[in-house]
Amino acid sequence: MSLLIRNMQRVVYLRRVPLRKNLEIARSCLRVGMFDLGVICINNARIRQINKDYRKKDLATNVLSFPFHEVTAVHGLCHLLGYTHDIPENWRKMFEKENEVLMEINRTTGSTLKPLSTNHFDH
Repeated sequence: MSLLIRNMQRVVYLRRVPLRKNLEIARSCLRVGMFDLGVICINNARIRQINKDYRKKDLATNVLSFPFHEVTAVHGLCHLLGYTHDIPENWRKMFEKENEVLMEINRTTGSTLKPLSTNHFDH
């Protein structure tokens, strides 16, 4: 299905072609390629406002969107699929899935991406 990438910020340069390729690999690995996916990159002020409006948390976050590079995009996709890292048990599940996807991206592209939540809880 379709994959829309839209850049609405001007702080971080966004390389669309590698991001699109890696997201397609991640969608395939997570078996969600049949769903449409929109990735919208916005600045901290805008994400902070959205977080405040929808979650009553007045701070910037990367969970509500897919930020600017391949590792956080996979992290965000895992969150949208219901994975969390709020307690050690949930963190382990999310870490394993995120790592699985990133290892496939690394194998396919030669990247060396690692999960964002690597040091979130002590092992």
